[in-house]
Amino acid sequence: MIKDIDWRGSSLKDLRDFPTDARKRAGYELEQIQQGLPPTQWKSVNDWGAGVVEIKLDVRAGTFRVVYLAKFDEAIYILHCFAKKNQQTSPKDISIIKSRYAQIVRERHRRENEKGY
Repeated sequence: MIKDIDWRGSSLKDLRDFPTDARKRAGYELEQIQQGLPPTQWKSVNDWGAGVVEIKLDVRAGTFRVVYLAKFDEAIYILHCFAKKNQQTSPKDISIIKSRYAQIVRERHRRENEKGY
């Protein structure tokens, strides 16, 4: 079964702003994930939220990242897409990721509570 993708905040617009080769690579990687397969180059980043994964896209135009959460059955949540400019991920990007992660957790908790009544 192919999972739906749920784009959070500006993540889809941000991905569309990537250079063509980075966009194509990201599309391929997201198709892999939708089919239950791992991306080619990735790392788990649980410091940003349980189950958060970062896809690494190194292309001629630079280094780009797609950060997602796929641990829930209903969807693959794309938390953030950005150009990586330094060795370390910027505090601003980490803040965006953590905020969107927290929003998903709150939404899921609210839905689960509504089902209980």
